Amino acid sequence: MKRNLTCIICPRGCSLCAQIENQTVTVTGNACPKGHEYAVNECTNPVRTVTATVRVANRHNTMASVKTAVPVSKDRMMEVMAALRSTQVQAPVNIGDVI
Repeated sequence: MKRNLTCIICPRGCSLCAQIENQTVTVTGNACPKGHEYAVNECTNPVRTVTATVRVANRHNTMASVKTAVPVSKDRMMEVMAALRSTQVQAPVNIGDVI
């Protein structure tokens, strides 16, 4: 299987071509090792940082921005969003607080 990707690790935005055969990923088009690593990870275990909002329980119509501390697998993103939907925090909330 062949996948065309655009590397998002640095501003260069290399056009990558990943060829997947027998659990082996061959990458071309990368200008640096980070592009190779990005393409392999994107083809084998794609992960994303989830950003969302949660309700602030003791404030009327107030939401707090949150994001995951580490990237999560794309197949678990809906599970994370469901957990956030049912989460409420108490004010005050500060930048860097773990929810």
